[in-house]
Amino acid sequence: MPTKKRLFIGLISGSMLLVLGLLVLVFYLFANRQNLLNQVFLVLIGVVLVGVLSAVAFGIGGIVLTLWSARVIPPLQGLTRVAINLMFPVAIVLGKLIGIKQSVIQGSFIEVNNQMVRAKELAVPPEKVLVLTPHCLQRSECPHKITMDVQNCKRCGLCPISGLLELTERYGSKLAVATGGTFARRFVEQYRPRAIVAIACERDLSSGIMDTNPLPVLGVLNQRPQGPCFNTQVDLEKVEDCLLHFLDCSVPIPAPVPELAKLTRSGSSRGVRQFGTSNPQES
Repeated sequence: MPTKKRLFIGLISGSMLLVLGLLVLVFYLFANRQNLLNQVFLVLIGVVLVGVLSAVAFGIGGIVLTLWSARVIPPLQGLTRVAINLMFPVAIVLGKLIGIKQSVIQGSFIEVNNQMVRAKELAVPPEKVLVLTPHCLQRSECPHKITMDVQNCKRCGLCPISGLLELTERYGSKLAVATGGTFARRFVEQYRPRAIVAIACERDLSSGIMDTNPLPVLGVLNQRPQGPCFNTQVDLEKVEDCLLHFLDCSVPIPAPVPELAKLTRSGSSRGVRQFGTSNPQES
């Protein structure tokens, strides 16, 4: 079932109302104290909190307007980042309290992020786009180490790495395979991209998007037919679509790959079917 973007919007809005209620309670409990100094101190705190809540409110408004109009609202871009950075952790806690799985909330956040990134008019040189993938896309039995140098891949076609290499070589972009968040950040520092296509699970994608903010990131959820972090798959058509969104149209771009099976030059038909035409269930 597709993730609903309104879930994330509703949760961060509810989080803001929850914080506002706590603010009203603080004023009610402490504003009646007789000590004038305490009253002044509470007023100062109140002014700060009202400012923060106002920024968050305008930020949420900016998110909603961007999603509704499919256009970026420049004056509100900074406030949308403030709203997301402040309220996303609160939304996770609120979701747990009302029985919503954390992965569902993270998936909703990724959908919101992707639509907001797509609303921007970007024109990035191909070499400044980084495709960042987790090492669990590599077949577990593969003896070749590709996390330090992805070119060590022999392109047998038994996992999606060969297809991702074909895509990035076709469009002139970079590909990196990370073993975790630390290596992912290292690759970002090494390549200094202006845009990222990230492949991962809900947890790693959402945390990666937060870590690299305001760098534009389009997230593609991996597929986990054998469970998390083991022989995962990815929809290469979605990866290609994300790449095409970022690329500078003034640079000659090859025609889109018509069939995913053609992304592997030397792969076996069994391997191509594994990541090209199967429909695995998400874990």
